[in-house]
Amino acid sequence: MIKENLNVLMSDNGFAAPDYDELRNIFASSCVESAAEAEGVSASEMYERMKAVNLFVELIYPCYDTLHTQSRRIVTEDVLEALHRREAKKGVVA
Repeated sequence: MIKENLNVLMSDNGFAAPDYDELRNIFASSCVESAAEAEGVSASEMYERMKAVNLFVELIYPCYDTLHTQSRRIVTEDVLEALHRREAKKGVVA
């Protein structure tokens, strides 16, 4: 339903609606930016940290349908909690 509404909205404005993969990438980018801001680091540093512990492949993309319905604050907290746990498990000091 959301995709259909987005398609109508975007086509009414003369823009092509993003496909599902593009929406997930936009969401992942938002996660990186929000987590970076919360940690006081650059987005590129946060991206590398998240990538190093497979956060995109194992959490953000697979859980997109659930995560994207949550508030930015909740998502940021969840992402950072997962990041910190995974870094600790790997012995990574951020």
